[in-house]
Amino acid sequence: MIALGIEGTAHTLGIGITTEDKVLANIFDTLTTEKGGIHPKEAAEHHAKLLKPLLRRALQEAGVKIEDVNVIVFSQGPGLGPALRVVATAARALALRYSKPIVGVNHCIAHVEVSKLYGDVRDPVGLYVSGGNTQVIALKGGRYRVFGETLDIGIGNAIDTFARELGIGFPGGPKIEKLAQKGEKYIELPYAVKGMDLSFSGILTEVVRKYKSGKYRIEDLAYSFQETAFAALVEVTERALAHTGKDEVVLVGGVAANNRLREMLKAMAEDRGAKFYVPPYDLCRDNGAMIAYTGLKMFKAGIRFKIEETTVKQKFRTDEVEVTWS
Repeated sequence: MIALGIEGTAHTLGIGITTEDKVLANIFDTLTTEKGGIHPKEAAEHHAKLLKPLLRRALQEAGVKIEDVNVIVFSQGPGLGPALRVVATAARALALRYSKPIVGVNHCIAHVEVSKLYGDVRDPVGLYVSGGNTQVIALKGGRYRVFGETLDIGIGNAIDTFARELGIGFPGGPKIEKLAQKGEKYIELPYAVKGMDLSFSGILTEVVRKYKSGKYRIEDLAYSFQETAFAALVEVTERALAHTGKDEVVLVGGVAANNRLREMLKAMAEDRGAKFYVPPYDLCRDNGAMIAYTGLKMFKAGIRFKIEETTVKQKFRTDEVEVTWS
């Protein structure tokens, strides 16, 4: 069977086409800025403008026609309302025009599910790190349970906000990582792990305050920010691994591109005798293939959506979804 997935929860529009075990196409385009962040209206306009050309490219790359597709899948949430609505409207239009079934997917779950396409991943603890979301999740009792999450802002958002204060534009992650690689001195910053949850607002406020004081090298601040924030992420993931008794860890989401975070998480997993996986980056970042793949698994498990059930959910919780397909 073939699924066509449309991702558009935030700044990236992605069109993916997959079978049960193979990615046929994974096309995406990300809205970027030289300075400042992304406004939801701008993201929606970006997605609306590029939907048709990206869809044509994806079908061409996959070597299929829209008539060959068995199910249309879209990211139902969580995310930016205007961007989500563009994607949902496009998915409904395709489903109705070509008489195809439609499935809405939880964006966070799709990030973890797609890791099972690679590396013999079966039942992992997932550290999902992106702009809007930071969660440690794992499948237990028929749902993806959230064992730890940010209490305020996502780690990606914190990094991008720091970058914006430095005037280096969006996305800020790769630029902050490069600065951090030149860091020579650790500067103490707030470390906030509260039970199994995390907070990044305090470290962000303090690193910006220190930057504005003019007393510290930017490279040292970037290095210290990464070391402190990533240590907290690894600590909570380790606790979830111990609690669940699982022996696999996957790192997913846009921040999974950061080599230092990979290094720290891999060391922790190896110390605990667990396997560590990171999907190819095109499947870590927001993408349509993960939406298509997860939606196809749901569809094959008998999950069906009526058109009136395809409204978007800006605050779609990971643990709302009953998992009947894994």
